[in-house]
Amino acid sequence: MSELPAKLVCKSVWKLFGTGAETFLSSTNPSPDEDALQQAGLIGAVRDINLSVREGEIFVIMGLSGSGKSTLVRCMSRLIEPTTGQILFDGLNLLSAGTREMVDIRRHKMGMVFQHFALLPHLTVLGNVAFPLEVQGLDRGTRESRALEVIELVGLSGREAYYPRELSGGQQQRVGIARSLAVEPELWFLDEPFSALDPLIRREMQDEFLRIQNVLRKTIVFITHDFDEAIRLADRVAIMKDGIIDQVGTPEELVMHPATDYVAEFTRDVSRAKVLSVSAIMAPVPKRAPAGGYGGKVDGRAKIIDIAEELKNASQPFVVTDRENKRVGLISREDVFNVLVKS
Repeated sequence: MSELPAKLVCKSVWKLFGTGAETFLSSTNPSPDEDALQQAGLIGAVRDINLSVREGEIFVIMGLSGSGKSTLVRCMSRLIEPTTGQILFDGLNLLSAGTREMVDIRRHKMGMVFQHFALLPHLTVLGNVAFPLEVQGLDRGTRESRALEVIELVGLSGREAYYPRELSGGQQQRVGIARSLAVEPELWFLDEPFSALDPLIRREMQDEFLRIQNVLRKTIVFITHDFDEAIRLADRVAIMKDGIIDQVGTPEELVMHPATDYVAEFTRDVSRAKVLSVSAIMAPVPKRAPAGGYGGKVDGRAKIIDIAEELKNASQPFVVTDRENKRVGLISREDVFNVLVKS
């Protein structure tokens, strides 16, 4: 992914639970280890986090239960107050924002979707989606017009008058997504939004999420504990353990070049065919076309698993193109087969 401007930046962010946490960090070693925290009676939920989320990207934070990923995202939006550090949103340090300013930012510039749908049972789909706009003080006509637009976007047209109890789990989650999009957020937080859904519905919601992102191009911070989900959705992934980020990179980088033993173990069973992009294994474009020409073309950003069926019976290599549809390489049936054998 080309370098885009940073939308959200975390600098040395700590969240310690326990008495005297802020004093402890300011008066002792600014980067205490786990032993020092335990001796002080403190729990290091988030420890010295430094990262940047680029404008328009899907940045996935993942880790096992208790790794600190949800706490970190809540620190980013100041739903939980960090102990120390800086969180910059478009250059503004959110930790220096007053209560009113922070409320205004959440109402107008941030959207949030959580694992539990938290729909208001006494409101219809239209009422639930329009609710944050009502909180903003918009008149009924304006808020319902906007709500109808995002209801259509998430594929719920015709169900505006339904109540949450009349919807399936996947439909309820779509309402939650629509509600968070109604305010037209610049930054979108999603905390394991699909983990409570059945596998087939979860896959459907992932597809829907990607479709919406292709339309809106939001800056997204997405939490999951499922690496397969991260592979499908992420531009980049941060893997957390014990409140610390072990590595940040594309799914491909994490699998092919793990920086720590933990990341290597975390990604050990991931199929390379699901992770490797076509551009990672393509050959250079030859000066002359091969005898018999080319068998077709594929997008260099596609995963090997997604183009395997198309190439398995191809006698001729395929042209690989970039996002501008320019030729950047070749890929053959043998190239794909070698990846599938090693997966």
